[in-house]
Amino acid sequence: MHKLWAVIRREFQTRVQSKAFVISTILGPLLMGFMMVMPILMASRETGSKRIVVIDGAGGNFGQSLERELSEARRGGGTDAQPRYEVIRIAARGRVQAVQDSLVPFTGLARDTVHRLDGLLIATDSAVDAGVVKYLGDNVGSMSDMGMLENFIQNVILSERLQRRGVDPAIVRAASGRVNLVTAKISEGRLTGESGAASFALAYAMAFILYLALLIYGIQVMTSVLEEKSNRIMEVLASSLTPFQLMAGKVVGVGAVGLLQLGIWVGTAMFLSHNAVAIAGFFNMPPESAAQMPLPAICWDLLIVFLAFFTVGFFLFAAAYAAVGAMCNTMQEAQQYSTAVTLLVAVSFFSIFSLLNDPNGSLARVFSLIPFFAPIVMPVRYSLTSIPLYEVALSFAITVLGLFGVAWIAGRIYRVGILMYGKKPSLKEVFHWVRTS
Repeated sequence: MHKLWAVIRREFQTRVQSKAFVISTILGPLLMGFMMVMPILMASRETGSKRIVVIDGAGGNFGQSLERELSEARRGGGTDAQPRYEVIRIAARGRVQAVQDSLVPFTGLARDTVHRLDGLLIATDSAVDAGVVKYLGDNVGSMSDMGMLENFIQNVILSERLQRRGVDPAIVRAASGRVNLVTAKISEGRLTGESGAASFALAYAMAFILYLALLIYGIQVMTSVLEEKSNRIMEVLASSLTPFQLMAGKVVGVGAVGLLQLGIWVGTAMFLSHNAVAIAGFFNMPPESAAQMPLPAICWDLLIVFLAFFTVGFFLFAAAYAAVGAMCNTMQEAQQYSTAVTLLVAVSFFSIFSLLNDPNGSLARVFSLIPFFAPIVMPVRYSLTSIPLYEVALSFAITVLGLFGVAWIAGRIYRVGILMYGKKPSLKEVFHWVRTS
């Protein structure tokens, strides 16, 4: 036991003390904080009004309606909200092209240029009939700005079409007002306070973190075994420890590093999500702005399920990667053999997209009972919907049994493979190791 602990401690200390671990562990919380604060800062950023010229070449009130609609647009709410546009309308019926050509040289100049224009909006009768409006500007690549402008123009065109057909636009607008579906998650008969978007974001983030962690730390185990085998250090270690102790020490040591890093990241996420209102107040934002922060609340029971399945899943895949490292002599060979293990991790990650619509469906339940898929599928399902405790326990128990099975097979491969050099073993030879070692 003392020798096994020595291997675990060495693997743990070597990785924890590395610059890569320290940097990635620090960058994780910083990135979370950035992702949480940036949306409300972007939403509240102070930007000047855009100077837009409406070149009115249409009959009726289309150009005037455009001018009024854009002039009334505001950034945010409240009485002190800043106008979104500074609008200038030029009557140009019959000479639209000439006015456009004369204003293009003043558009898109430097910010401090006098008489600078941000854009030209061409209002014509054909635009009302065909629904195609021409806009010339310096920031047409901004999807959000162009989408906002398009919505304003669409309202005006709709009103203009109705007026030309003798229909009161106010009545139609009141009857066709936009409907917003406000979602709220219920779990175990009580409201959780999470929206549908927050539930999806949490499920996707958990799946991605598990997928990334399983791959990164599993490959680290394989690389560590391969390096020690290539340097013949394994022969020295094998003289004082059993092969299974070597494999278990590496898997547990690297796994402890992964748990430590994930614990720091998840703890940071929980702190930020539970203190969203206080963080918004720190930046002088109203409490309502906390709803724009993309980090959903993480419950303690979900955290326990997440870490439990990550631990079992990591040991399962790490044992498989350790066996791959023991079988091979070069990194090129290891990459070829590890493809099968990596595909299992990838399939379990991409399967969540088919489970989001029905997390309690037959496919989701089956995947939760397959040891190679359960470490990712079950935490994601648990974050999306209510799952009976017995089903979670059954999935965990089957995954643990799968871990023992994979560890038993990997231990037999490891026992022979760490001392085998030269030719790459065939699958037939690997099966022979499993049967006879």
